[in-house]
Amino acid sequence: MAILKYYGAIAEATNCFEEQISVTNLNVADCVALLNKKYNLNQIQVHVALNKNLVEIDSAIKLKDSDEIALLPPFAGG
Repeated sequence: MAILKYYGAIAEATNCFEEQISVTNLNVADCVALLNKKYNLNQIQVHVALNKNLVEIDSAIKLKDSDEIALLPPFAGG
């Protein structure tokens, strides 16, 4: 199981800050699509961090059970 962490408007939309999911045969893009379907996140701009490193939302990087995936709201500031 991988750990999903949600921040800001995404945490509000999911009604939680963290959950675990099975990531067997999922890549980053698949995971985001699954979460968009489950929580209807399509209207929120999402950034993704994999193990504390930003990755493209449509990345084909395969996920592992030990991964931490964070869905982040848009960034502000500099």
